[in-house]
Amino acid sequence: MRTQDILSKHPNPSDQLDAVVALVNSAFACEQCCTSCADACLDEDGDMDLRYCIRTNLDCADICATTGRALSRQTQPNAQILRAQLEACRVACDACADECSKHADMHDHCRVCMECCRECSKACQSLLDAMPQA
Repeated sequence: MRTQDILSKHPNPSDQLDAVVALVNSAFACEQCCTSCADACLDEDGDMDLRYCIRTNLDCADICATTGRALSRQTQPNAQILRAQLEACRVACDACADECSKHADMHDHCRVCMECCRECSKACQSLLDAMPQA
């Protein structure tokens, strides 16, 4: 995988490289899922109001993208900032998964998005657990 290739070539790779790679991949996959789910929600017919789902999707997509980019930078990371970003990403993914779960029985895109968000939330927590305490 390219993420592993590039991050492992850094002159000073993270001590938690495997967890970082897993989260970067998961965060960018979740960004794509959330963006696509929001778009699909816009095209749904019916009486269901999906505005909050769309909003949550787009917020989560932005936070996941930022998290993936921040973790891709390995030079002199600020652990406090990364911890805060990981926590924000975990919270956003949990909120989006919860919202999509409300629509998952009716809309397959919400089910897939819910699964992506749960995976990313777990990856955030795994990296948080692997990081040394400040």
